[in-house]
Amino acid sequence: MTGYDPRGASGIVENELGTPLAPRALAGLEFFPVWATSSDGSPLQAPDSESLPYWPGAGETRFLLVRWAPRSAVPEPVGDLDALAADAERQLPGLMGAFEPDDPGFHTSNSVDYGLCLEGEMWLRLDGETERKILPGTCVVQRGTRHKWENRSDAPATMLFVLIGADRTVV
Repeated sequence: MTGYDPRGASGIVENELGTPLAPRALAGLEFFPVWATSSDGSPLQAPDSESLPYWPGAGETRFLLVRWAPRSAVPEPVGDLDALAADAERQLPGLMGAFEPDDPGFHTSNSVDYGLCLEGEMWLRLDGETERKILPGTCVVQRGTRHKWENRSDAPATMLFVLIGADRTVV
């Protein structure tokens, strides 16, 4: 990440991805928040802060990587389900509330999401039987529609996302 030193000269101020957030309620997923902005474009608090809402508000942004473990390596969540959900809410505030309780993984959001597959293969599932295989280099513009991401392979998969807060009724 670039920035300015005390003299006002540009330079590299950070050069690490950081520790992933990996809620046990979302076994097999790792979230790497990279950056977040407010609606006026100014940086918000550190993007890996557990108090920053996962979903951006109107005009805000989130920039993150999400890594899915291979299907064969995803453990079943173990423990009290309410405690696991509370832990996930603490790490990624607001994320769990977007998921449908009767159809695990499906969710909608008030955002336009730009997604880019960096490694592996993902499946994007939409309503009905609509689905699409997403391979490295494939871009997806997710316009607030109901969807679900799945890694059906035996290799890890990583997606890069830019989330932009929006009213999904008009996107």
